[in-house]
Amino acid sequence: MHFFKYLWRFTNGTMSTEEKSLNFIEQIIEEDLKNGLSSDKLRFRFPPEPNGYLHIGHASSIALNFGLGLDYNAPVNLRFDDTNPAKEEQEFVDAIKRDVQWLGYQWAEERYASDYFQQLYNWTIEFIKKGKAYVDSQSSEEMAAQKGTPSTPGTDSPYRNRSVEENLDLFERMKNGEFEEGTHILRAKIDMKSTNMLMRDPIIYRILKRHHHRTGNDWCIYPMYDWAHGESDYIEQISHSFCTLEFLPHRELYDWFLDQIYDENKVRPKQREFARRNLSHTVVSKRKLAQLVSENHVNGWDDPRMSTISGLRRRGYTAAALRNFANGIGIAKRDNLIDVSLLEFYIREDLNKTAPRVMAVLDPVKLVITNYPQEKEEWLDAENNPEDESAGFRKVPFSREIYIEREDFMEDAPSKFFRLSLGKEVRLKNAYIIKGENVIKDADGNITEIHATYDTQSLSGSGTEASQRKVSGTLHWVSIAHAISAEVRLYDRLFTDEAPDSHKEKDFLEFVNPDSLKVVTGFVEPSLKEAKNEDKFQFQRLGYFTVDKDSTSEKLVFNKTVGLKDDWAEQGNSDKKALEKIEREIGSFFKFDEEKRNVSTANFKTALSGINNYSLLKNEFTKVSKNDKNALLYKNFILSFSKVKASDFDKETLQKLYTMSLKSESPFVRSEAIQNLKSDPENLKEFQTQLSDLKNYEKDEKVLKLLSEL
Repeated sequence: MHFFKYLWRFTNGTMSTEEKSLNFIEQIIEEDLKNGLSSDKLRFRFPPEPNGYLHIGHASSIALNFGLGLDYNAPVNLRFDDTNPAKEEQEFVDAIKRDVQWLGYQWAEERYASDYFQQLYNWTIEFIKKGKAYVDSQSSEEMAAQKGTPSTPGTDSPYRNRSVEENLDLFERMKNGEFEEGTHILRAKIDMKSTNMLMRDPIIYRILKRHHHRTGNDWCIYPMYDWAHGESDYIEQISHSFCTLEFLPHRELYDWFLDQIYDENKVRPKQREFARRNLSHTVVSKRKLAQLVSENHVNGWDDPRMSTISGLRRRGYTAAALRNFANGIGIAKRDNLIDVSLLEFYIREDLNKTAPRVMAVLDPVKLVITNYPQEKEEWLDAENNPEDESAGFRKVPFSREIYIEREDFMEDAPSKFFRLSLGKEVRLKNAYIIKGENVIKDADGNITEIHATYDTQSLSGSGTEASQRKVSGTLHWVSIAHAISAEVRLYDRLFTDEAPDSHKEKDFLEFVNPDSLKVVTGFVEPSLKEAKNEDKFQFQRLGYFTVDKDSTSEKLVFNKTVGLKDDWAEQGNSDKKALEKIEREIGSFFKFDEEKRNVSTANFKTALSGINNYSLLKNEFTKVSKNDKNALLYKNFILSFSKVKASDFDKETLQKLYTMSLKSESPFVRSEAIQNLKSDPENLKEFQTQLSDLKNYEKDEKVLKLLSEL
């Protein structure tokens, strides 16, 4: 088998050829071609269910299937698996088509599972006639009970041996709408003792008296996904049906259904699975995304905080960045969590090349250049993009009064403050060198105005000796007389935890970031007056921003796409360092006198309560326990002062910590463990005997006092 191949690849809007190593999906295709499959029989599909908007996980699947189509010059169908009218809408169909095309792909044919409802029904009639399907009239509870468990076989339905005639009659009446939902279902007759639960007489049809977005009210019964999906692949002569890893147990059923209808003169679809790529600090479950929308945690499916393709697009992500991300993470056989920082890297990389540089001030303070003439204004040259020579220059207005960022000035600055302060010089981007002179404050002591002077010979690019003078920093600014007011939406990650839906004991909504959106009024340079929806810019020194669809000719609205650097990575490193520092300093705690211990405890409490990374805290708590006082006190402090609680951990982990802590040689460890047990009534009951025994030999007064309070 060849593990390298020259492939056509679609990158940044152009076709290129490259030699690349093959992933396991491509190796499967190459092996099939080697074993006789004709290359003109290759056909792929992207099969979304139209029950929500596509998310970043779908972007990877789109890139895989359409990328294979480009690599092998094979057609790719866009097929909507629209078998559940209770959850599907035309809005979702339209959004999916829009997203696929925006990503830069075009399908060969637009198909729908509903196109095949009659054929699926006809095949089902043949199943019944051959004794391979029957109508079951049990309740859902009865069916669940007789289906067994993974370790115990199921039992046959009392309706499993209905006659062919009775099954045909009931199924026809189901189709005609004579029965209410839930009264009957049609099941395949396979094997109730199968080790694969999905093979235990799976449901083929259920009654749903719902309006379908394409077939209207023509049908009262709808095929189940497992029945419709493989057969739709077969009808369309899809050669390879790629799906995510959770469908691996479904492969046996996929093949069983095909066995019943397969004609050797046709291509038989092959299902193979690849790993889902989860993205940190978000969710990629349609159900959970729908919950975020329905419960108003976000403002719709295209909210820029959402992991939907529409949301990412609105936030300012480019199709090229999403394609590059999908191709960059590749295809794997195991599920894993991709750090969202990698996605942010790809958008920074793309926008750095293409986004014009402009100046905007988001937290303005007025600066008056006192020696600049009051009526004077200049239009200065500013480079549009140093990464793109063809981008040219634009003119920006300069005047006596400008806005700068409030954080760019400090009245009494430390030596390492490289921005403006009194008596210190900085350069204004594209303009002059200024020096802080004095400030004006309001009655509360807040700075309302900064006064500075400028060096008249220091204009950027003028070539004068003064213009080449080195100063400590460069500030962006906007001329007040020419500034345009704009609403700026500062988006942050929607969840504070890297894997918000991975904690069984927690509702993922507990991790919604309360600071995921901050709206400010800023000021932008006048060149942005005609900016249109989805236009992208780098606000110098601030990040990349995109014009939102809410913008009007009277009011500009910008979304922050991404910062110039990864603030979350910095915070994550800061959290890790804080925990490492606590772990290092725990040893000294035992040597301190009472006053210093109290101070140290207060510092530990402040540090631990300030860490929002739930997963990091949980990992620290659950890592292998050492039976020494330092490690035990460290874990007890995490339980006492951080955001994790006893209810977040399994009983065995907690009981191991409590047992070792109560036996510790250190009274500080024992007392901290007792404090934690007081807040954990479930485990407190389990330790009554050990606590009673402790009272008999405990000598430390503080520990005795705590024991008496129990």
